[in-house]
Amino acid sequence: MKVAVVWNRSKKGVINQFGQPCPEKYGKKTVNLILEALREGGHEVELFEADRRLFSKLLVYMPPDENGQPTGIVFNLAYGIQGECRYTHLPAMLEMAGVPYTGSSPMGHALALDKVVTKILLQHAGVPTPNFRVMSKTDKNADGLKFPLIVKPRHESTSYGLKLVSNEAELNEAVTNIVEQYQQEALVEEYIDGREFCVGILGNENAETLPIVETDFGTREVKLNTWDDKYHKSEAEPQKVCPAPIEESLAEKLREISMRTFNACHCKDYSRIDIRVDKDGNPFVLEINSMASLGAGGSYVYSAKIAGYDFNSLINRILTVTYQRYFGDNSIKVTAIAA
Repeated sequence: MKVAVVWNRSKKGVINQFGQPCPEKYGKKTVNLILEALREGGHEVELFEADRRLFSKLLVYMPPDENGQPTGIVFNLAYGIQGECRYTHLPAMLEMAGVPYTGSSPMGHALALDKVVTKILLQHAGVPTPNFRVMSKTDKNADGLKFPLIVKPRHESTSYGLKLVSNEAELNEAVTNIVEQYQQEALVEEYIDGREFCVGILGNENAETLPIVETDFGTREVKLNTWDDKYHKSEAEPQKVCPAPIEESLAEKLREISMRTFNACHCKDYSRIDIRVDKDGNPFVLEINSMASLGAGGSYVYSAKIAGYDFNSLINRILTVTYQRYFGDNSIKVTAIAA
């Protein structure tokens, strides 16, 4: 089968450079590994930029068949170029063009990327999440919340702008920085002092939960996953422990609320849910990542490895569950690759 791996590397393929630039992008090393994994899976694969020229290129690479049906799938690695709800941009383009793609729909990405909406959905689904409020520069206090507090941008991921604050002066400074730097409101929530876990979801109907990963902060005073940690720039980077050393009763509870989170946010194919467990054993879902990183050093890939997937089989499994969601079976038609 033809697979178009689509990412954002350049920011030039737009009509105008306007709006908040996207700070995220996949590394070349990871993208090359994904390309090779798909080729090893027997697929014909090409790499494309997710910009205004994509439609014409996809039409040439994988034109519809004689019945107007798709002849390929997009493997979506595009975080977006600029503006709001950037994860939704490529899926929305592909929905309009009738091109199948991996990962969540525009709705799923929009719900997951708006941390406030995510928390409201979790509350309605009966999933525990830390107490919170939304703040802008005009707000002067977090009435009803107990310090310390976590402050982060409403719409960003990868711990951009994340700050732990212990008083109102620090809170106001952190909120102001987020509003000015990221051009959006701040989500302010109570800090859960305890252990941190993440749960990967793979599939749709009868989706599997991957082995639970614990983030071990060691002797660090501030037990937070920062931007430096996630981009491997920290001197004392937390260690990942998988399977997490926890009792089965807690593990089952984490798996159950993770699946409820996945469904409440209308995510598809694969995602990662981040959870804190307080000192009394109570879990609180922090957020869901609707496009979990497929970097080799990430929690999702590590968890999948413990579950028995090497990198190549994981990537091809994601493609398979996507194909099954669209076409209803597992028999992906592959193109023989010349040796």
